Amino acid sequence: MLQVMIINGPNLNLLGRRQPEIYGEDTFDDFMIHLKGKFVDSDVELSYFQTNHEGELLDKLHEIGWNYDGIVLNAGAYTHSSIALADAVAAIETPVIEVHISNVHKREDFRHHSFLSPVCEGVIVGFGLRGYELAVQYFV
Repeated sequence: MLQVMIINGPNLNLLGRRQPEIYGEDTFDDFMIHLKGKFVDSDVELSYFQTNHEGELLDKLHEIGWNYDGIVLNAGAYTHSSIALADAVAAIETPVIEVHISNVHKREDFRHHSFLSPVCEGVIVGFGLRGYELAVQYFV
């Protein structure tokens, strides 16, 4: 059984309500039902964790960073500010795919830099929630 954890950072609990013109109208819980259905025949176990707190993201990476097959990480705004998260991703053995729902390169300048990208296996941006599916497919 392939174990993949999706980790979402700050404000992603507001999907479906927050700026639907950028992030869409689906909640992440609804999307997870859809996503699990896509991989039901693939012997993949998908787990999900979301927090608005940087320290909890660090703790989760430390907790699962040696016993999962893959991590899909959307660190939200912490992508552009957290050296601590980059250090955590670099320290663990589980490969991490960085995902962003919007195309961060078409947005504000501060979103153009990621501390995570250099330590992640790959980066998927701008494909909406489908980016998560593409990241899971990479691990499959």
